[in-house]
Amino acid sequence: MHEIFINYRTKGGKEVAYTCEHHLSARFGPDSVFLAHNSIDPGETMDVLLRSARRCHVLLALIDAEWVDAPDRHEPGRRALDNPVDWVRREIEEAMSGGALIVPIFIGRKVEQLDPRRLPRSITELADLQYTRVDHHRIEEDLTRLGDRLVRRVPALTALDRRTVPEATAPAESPAAVRNDHQSGGIGQVGGSVGTYINDARGPLHTGPGNQINGDGTNYVAGDNHGGIRQGFGTRTPRGGEER
Repeated sequence: MHEIFINYRTKGGKEVAYTCEHHLSARFGPDSVFLAHNSIDPGETMDVLLRSARRCHVLLALIDAEWVDAPDRHEPGRRALDNPVDWVRREIEEAMSGGALIVPIFIGRKVEQLDPRRLPRSITELADLQYTRVDHHRIEEDLTRLGDRLVRRVPALTALDRRTVPEATAPAESPAAVRNDHQSGGIGQVGGSVGTYINDARGPLHTGPGNQINGDGTNYVAGDNHGGIRQGFGTRTPRGGEER
């Protein structure tokens, strides 16, 4: 069964119908979209149109500016919609009777809201349904948005959706490091291999494998430090001089 049925009139809707079929088939699979020209096998009768419309989950009714008043091909003096055997009309009727989600798609910016008084009684409901628009200049974007909305409305399409959202790339793990910017509170050992964590240090801190200089004044450690630690804290008062 085709989940999506594309309903269109050849004059005015054919180009968009083919674009819809190509885009939606790429997203939901080639067997998920019914387009008359591509989906009727040799030897089948045109009744397959009605069966497919009746069994679909979604019918997309492509409507251009001339759709309502399009002339009947067999009787140019009347509208196609007024003909009870008009295929476009019959496909919509079958989809409605089958409980499908009917989505009017207005082609371009000139199509106005449908007037139920100008539609056959059997499909006046079409005028009350929420429509969407597609524009030739951004049709791929419009169809992507349409597909997103259909997935939220039709569970059968969720399982078929091939569109993937890129996962956020995790930041590269950086080597453990110790910083003492604007820290306060004391000195302690942090679990793991991050080294020493020092709070309230006023100057730069280096804890690598080489020489180390810590503190507000000087705390110098080199090698195995067999010679002791030299320290200085606070301001320095030189011999015989004033503080500076």
